[in-house]
Amino acid sequence: MYHCPMYSQELIKGTLKTIVLSLLSEHERMYGYEITQHVKDKTSGEIQLTEGALYPTLHKLEAEGFLTTEKVSIGKRVRKYYRLTETGNKQANDKVSEFRKFSETMNDLLNSFNPNPELQWLS
Repeated sequence: MYHCPMYSQELIKGTLKTIVLSLLSEHERMYGYEITQHVKDKTSGEIQLTEGALYPTLHKLEAEGFLTTEKVSIGKRVRKYYRLTETGNKQANDKVSEFRKFSETMNDLLNSFNPNPELQWLS
């Protein structure tokens, strides 16, 4: 589903909605492959979304009223663009704020973490 050399699938799965909403808030509209490429580029390849991960998330966000779609014919192909609704834009802001606060809380919590407790006596 996801190819993430540094991050667990559970971590990416838990943040996928936030990632998608954030990207769509930065762009008027995007299609699926474009979203995967932006994520790959913005993370220097650390997060690579597959279609199997992205499209169910897009469909769920659309069903929740956060996205609308527009089909555009390009040659013999049809490209489906996704765009945030007004509610989706608010949700994007809320999700990004929530994640930033969560990240700060986790940083505070983990700042004292010592990955080698057996070496603690040396200090």
